[in-house]
Amino acid sequence: MEGCVRCAKRVRWRMRVGLRVVGELYFVTDRKSGFWNIYKWVESSNEVLPVYSLDAEFTRPLWTFGMKSYDFLKNHNQNTLIACSYRENGKSYLGVLDVSQGKISVLDIAFTDINNITSGVHCLYVEGASAVHPLSIAKVTLDDQRTKVIDFKIMWSSSSVTEMYNLYYSRPELIKFPTDVLGQSAYAYFYPPTNPDCQASHGEKPPLLLRSHGGPTAEARGCLNLSVQYWTSRGWAYVDVNYGGSTGYGREYRERLLGSWGIVDVNDCCNCAKFLVDSGRVDGERLCITGSSAGGYTTLAALAFKDIFKAGASLYGVGDLQLLRAESHKFESHYTDNLVGNEKAYFERSPINFVNHFSCPIILFQGLEDKVVSPDQARKIYQALKEKGLPVALIEYEGEQHGFRRAENIKFTLEQQMVFFARLVGHFEVADEVSPIKIDNFD
Repeated sequence: MEGCVRCAKRVRWRMRVGLRVVGELYFVTDRKSGFWNIYKWVESSNEVLPVYSLDAEFTRPLWTFGMKSYDFLKNHNQNTLIACSYRENGKSYLGVLDVSQGKISVLDIAFTDINNITSGVHCLYVEGASAVHPLSIAKVTLDDQRTKVIDFKIMWSSSSVTEMYNLYYSRPELIKFPTDVLGQSAYAYFYPPTNPDCQASHGEKPPLLLRSHGGPTAEARGCLNLSVQYWTSRGWAYVDVNYGGSTGYGREYRERLLGSWGIVDVNDCCNCAKFLVDSGRVDGERLCITGSSAGGYTTLAALAFKDIFKAGASLYGVGDLQLLRAESHKFESHYTDNLVGNEKAYFERSPINFVNHFSCPIILFQGLEDKVVSPDQARKIYQALKEKGLPVALIEYEGEQHGFRRAENIKFTLEQQMVFFARLVGHFEVADEVSPIKIDNFD
């Protein structure tokens, strides 16, 4: 999947003088620069040429289906214009690329995170979001030269009431922090606590919840997520880590995880937390970690093999890498082999084989119909912590699979994480009316 030449995104045929037909095939590859850029193959000369070179990603991961990151624009002259989105230093941009001149006109729009684009008549339709806009579809009307925006109008939004709470939204800050490798850095989005109605006590530093994203070769993106705002509006700092192996930062960054899943991701999450403590932004005695699926694996591995976090929450997290490989569907059947390596690594990096290493409170959430991560994995970890005398809770959902779908379960999961962390690490009362579940070895 990594760095492969993308199948034909668009074949464009143009009539030349003398009725000679010349074919040009446009596609995305990172073959030269290490970044997913747009290239074209010219049939007449059998050449592959970069359309525009930039240390940025002009597409999302190539194993994501149904995406459209660029499209051809109709215009009055014969120039080939390509509307495109690209991602650079944690932010998405929308531009119009003039192929003949080899230059790009960046369009000023409200979105800082773009998923898909398609062209219309004198306009573009863009699916995107920002720090204050939820996932939305906007119509972007262009001038005659197709280089400037004359109107930006949101046609559909996943939420119609989010603007009412604008003052409560914590804006993400892209931070860069050192890794275990000398001179190497990783990235994260840091959200400070934000609530105009409440202020922390003088000199008090906030507790931190660190999130490890799933995938694991996915990407945290700094757009409006009300689940994040749930924490920051209640006094928590929140950080979403793009550990080595995440997409959005080029091939070299992605390949940091090859053979090192369970090492690089865990180290980067720990280093991010330590960076925020050392910079005086969070309380080092109130560090918590959460993640789902592959992010849940990183969470469990950090809690089993490191001593940084004071508590953790795993949502259908992978505990057994060997079992994950054995039960993966066909599309990802060899996915983990590149990320883990040999049999020894599969065993040594599986938290379920080292449950005696856990030393802090953990809450586990598990769907009983999960075919990716079997419920037995969460139960084994729960039982081990219970026998060890550590505070632990296990919540199992009937009818839920790998990823919770029911609104009441999603809400309950969020609230119980908050109460669990507040009682065991935060040392404060939750303002919301939430009935806490029983915590073994605590209640």
